[in-house]
Amino acid sequence: MHKTILTTSKAPGAIGPYSQGVRANGFVFISGQLPIDPATGEFAGNTTIEQTKQSLLNIKHILESEDIALNDVVKTTVLLKDINDFAAMNEVYAGFFKKDCPARSAFQVAALPKDALVEIEVIAAER
Repeated sequence: MHKTILTTSKAPGAIGPYSQGVRANGFVFISGQLPIDPATGEFAGNTTIEQTKQSLLNIKHILESEDIALNDVVKTTVLLKDINDFAAMNEVYAGFFKKDCPARSAFQVAALPKDALVEIEVIAAER
């Protein structure tokens, strides 16, 4: 197996022993993205709407650094601090995935790093 580690300055750097993403065997795996604005190092806002948008922008930038588009995403996993924020997250999510949407799981979790409201990871197929 050959794997390539993905990194871009257009998304926040890893805050632990992991990579922004990995390309392997025809797939691209993007690590869970917190809603950190890479320009400031801070959360992009305090609402689920703002945080979902930033998490998805971070994913988009990592994918684009490898010439892969959101349309190539085949699976997403959304982690929410509060499942009651599902509708707000889904409103933003629908703006990023408009056609031939990927498979998705969404869960409420006990806590997220840095007390985020949302974290999103994706798997994309190479073109």
